[in-house]
Amino acid sequence: MQKEVQTHFSKEGYVLPGVEKEKGELMEEEKFWLSYECQLRYLRATKWKLSQAISRLEATLKWRREFGLYAHLTAAHVEPESVTGKQVLFGYDVNGRPGWYMIPSRQNTEDSPRQIEHAVWMLERSIDLMDANVESLDILINFADKAKNPSMSTARTVLSILQDHYPERLGKALIINVPFLVTMFFKLITPFIDPITVQKMKFNPNVVKDGIFTPDMVMKEWWGGNQEFEYKHESYWPKLVELCEQRKKTWMDNWRKLGGTVGIPEVKYKSADAAAPSSAANEKLASPPEMTVETPVSQAA
Repeated sequence: MQKEVQTHFSKEGYVLPGVEKEKGELMEEEKFWLSYECQLRYLRATKWKLSQAISRLEATLKWRREFGLYAHLTAAHVEPESVTGKQVLFGYDVNGRPGWYMIPSRQNTEDSPRQIEHAVWMLERSIDLMDANVESLDILINFADKAKNPSMSTARTVLSILQDHYPERLGKALIINVPFLVTMFFKLITPFIDPITVQKMKFNPNVVKDGIFTPDMVMKEWWGGNQEFEYKHESYWPKLVELCEQRKKTWMDNWRKLGGTVGIPEVKYKSADAAAPSSAANEKLASPPEMTVETPVSQAA
């Protein structure tokens, strides 16, 4: 079935349906995205229904263009949403999944399209931080300190994007300090969440004792790890952007050397050069004098 998906997107003269012919040819970034593993993720998500998998892939390809992932959604555009550290990439779980922290109490802006764009940008960066043979991430949400909840509209939009355009990407959703109003909020949005996704949600876990994270890969405050962490935007942000850009460039270069076509396995272009395993990257980034445990990209690596 994967070969049939591959044939569909590789055939001569292929253009995205519903797109002007002169603009419908796949761009290099889109061919890179249509990896072997990506095709399998969509096949699994559609329970191995070939036509549905192809339709969903094409819908996502169009959405990625319309959402502006290749031009509009830049680090500079979403940076105003990040200055308080309300979303942070830090550490890996025991299965090598990046940890994506959400801290609603640090909300610094009103509901807007840019809030949603910021979430998608962070999701894309978590994918940049996935090593070979890792395809999913963990979301860690802390509702302590009088969290300001997103609106129902924003929450539903982000959930819809995650489910429709990032299938098979969620490993676990770990949620702590859930007050009554937030519990009611989750009850309201649960009907809009795929049942499989709901099964991945864990409320008030002890992520270290439960064996999800090792202590050195999780924050000490609230989460029970041993990593002291203070968000310093001027240190964290440029290092995160630089690290992700370097990894993506290395992978794209490797992908081109492997032929630069649809269906190249992610494991091949991630392993073809030194996309270092997470522990080695942590050690390397922690070594310069200006890097400290308060500069968390050493953990995000």
